[in-house]
Amino acid sequence: MMRFYTTSAKPFHSDHYSRLVSLIDSCKSMQQIKQTHAQLITTALISHPVSANKLLKLAACASLSYAHKLFDQIPQPDLFIYNTMIKAHSLSPHSCHNSLIVFRSLTQDLGLFPNRYSFVFAFSACGNGLGVQEGEQVRIHAVKVGLENNVFVVNALIGMYGKWGLVGESQKVFQWAVDRDLYSWNTLIAAYVGSGNMSLAKELFDGMRERDVVSWSTIIAGYVQVGCFMEALDFFHKMLQIGPKPNEYTLVSALAACSNLVALDQGKWIHAYIGKGEIKMNERLLASIIDMYAKCGEIESASRVFFEHKVKQKVWLWNAMIGGFAMHGMPNEAINVFEQMKVEKISPNKVTFIALLNACSHGYMVEEGKLYFRLMVSDYAITPEIEHYGCMVDLLSRSGLLKEAEDMISSMPMAPDVAIWGALLNACRIYKDMERGYRIGRIIKGMDPNHIGCHVLLSNIYSTSGRWNEARILREKNEISRDRKKIPGCSSIELKGTFHQFLVGDQSHPQSREIYSFLDEMTTKLKSAGYVP
Repeated sequence: MMRFYTTSAKPFHSDHYSRLVSLIDSCKSMQQIKQTHAQLITTALISHPVSANKLLKLAACASLSYAHKLFDQIPQPDLFIYNTMIKAHSLSPHSCHNSLIVFRSLTQDLGLFPNRYSFVFAFSACGNGLGVQEGEQVRIHAVKVGLENNVFVVNALIGMYGKWGLVGESQKVFQWAVDRDLYSWNTLIAAYVGSGNMSLAKELFDGMRERDVVSWSTIIAGYVQVGCFMEALDFFHKMLQIGPKPNEYTLVSALAACSNLVALDQGKWIHAYIGKGEIKMNERLLASIIDMYAKCGEIESASRVFFEHKVKQKVWLWNAMIGGFAMHGMPNEAINVFEQMKVEKISPNKVTFIALLNACSHGYMVEEGKLYFRLMVSDYAITPEIEHYGCMVDLLSRSGLLKEAEDMISSMPMAPDVAIWGALLNACRIYKDMERGYRIGRIIKGMDPNHIGCHVLLSNIYSTSGRWNEARILREKNEISRDRKKIPGCSSIELKGTFHQFLVGDQSHPQSREIYSFLDEMTTKLKSAGYVP
C-alpha cells in the first residue's frame, strides 16, 4: 500500500532535490515510476508540491488508477495537483466521471478555488464522456466564482456543447461572450463541422478577420467528412495562395479528398510538396499517401512508399498497405504484409482485421479468412464488430457457401444490417439459390421497404426463375422509389491538373456540346461493334 510521510522529513538539500526531479523526468516505464516514487517517499520529497505534481503527471500517462491512488494519499494537494488529475481523467472517455469527482473535491476544499484551467478540464470531461446535466452543473459553478466570461472557459464551453451536437447552445455562448479570441471562432467552426453543417461553418469562416492553420484545416476536413471533396480541394488551393502554410492535418484531409476523387496528379503534387521538406514526414502522412496511391490505382507506387520507409511503428501505416492490397485484389500480398507486421511486433487493431478479411474475401480464401477471424479473438482479444462479420459473410457468400453465410448471420451477437443481408442476397442471385433469395429478400424488405438495391437484386432473381409478374411489380416499385429518392449520379475526371465533375443530364460544363457529341459518336461505334447496352 502506498503511504506518504510528511512529518518525519529531514531538511532536503537543493542538489538532491534537483537530482530527484531529473530522475522523475527520465522515467520511461511504470517500474521506473514506482522506483522513483519510493525514493521520493524515503526522502520526504513526496510532500513537495512540484515533485508530487511531476510524479503525478507522469503516473497519469502510464496508469490512471495508480495516479489516482497516489493523488488520494497526498495530504494537502494544491491547485496544480488537482488540475493535473482533473485533466488526466478528462482525456479518457472511460474515466471522465473521476474527473468530475476530483473537480467536486476541489470545490469543497476550503482553502482552494478552481481557476480557469480547472473549468476547461472539467468541461472537456463532460464533453468527452458525461452528460448535459453534469456539464450544466459545472457551468453554474463557473458563474458562482465569476469565471463564466473568461475566454478560456467560454471556449471550453463552446467545445463541450459542440461535442454533444448542441450547436445552437455553442452559438449562444459564442454570441454572448464578452471576450472572444481566434480559438473561439475555430471552436465554433469545429462544432458546425462536427454536426455536418458546412454552410454555417463556411459562413463563419468567411466572416473571420483573422484565420490560422487550424481555421483552414478544420473547414477542409469538414468538407471531406461530408463528401464534398472538390470543395475541400478548392479551399486547400486557396490556403496555398492566401492562407498560412498547411500542417500535417491539412495535408491528411487534402490527400483524403484526392483519394476519393481519384485525383492522382494533385495527390502526387502533395507528395512532392511534403518530400521537398515543406513539412516533416510522419507515419500518419505516409499512411495517407499510401491510401491515395492505392485508391488512384497506383498500387505499385503505394507499395514503394511503404517498403522504402524503414521505420514503421504505427499500426495505421500497416493498415493502409493491407487495405491497398485488398482493394486491388491482391490477397497474398496483404497477408504477407500482415505476417511481416507480426514479426515487427506491431499490434493489429480492428481496422487491420477488416482490411485483412476484405483481402481474403476478394481472393476467395475461405480457410485463411476463418483463421484470421479466430485469431483476432484468441491472440489479440479484439471483439469482432459488425464490419468483421460483414467481411466474413461476404467471403462465404462469394465462395458459394450460402448456408454457412446465413448460419454466421444467425449467430451474430448484434443485429445484421441491410448490407450484410444484401451480400448474401447477391450471392443467391449469382449461385441461383432462388428459395433462399426469396426469403432473404423478404427480410431486407421488412427492414427497409424502399431499398432500391434489394428490389433490383430480387427482381433479377424473379426474372431468372421465370416469375415475370413479380419481377415487373418490383421494377415498377423501383422506378417510383428511384424517382423519389435517388440522388443524381455523379462522375469526375482529372485532366492536366484540372478537375471536371459531371451529373446525370448535366449541361453546365462549358464544353458540354462537344462532350455529348463525342459520346453519341462513341455509342454508335460501340453498337456497330456488337455492344448491347
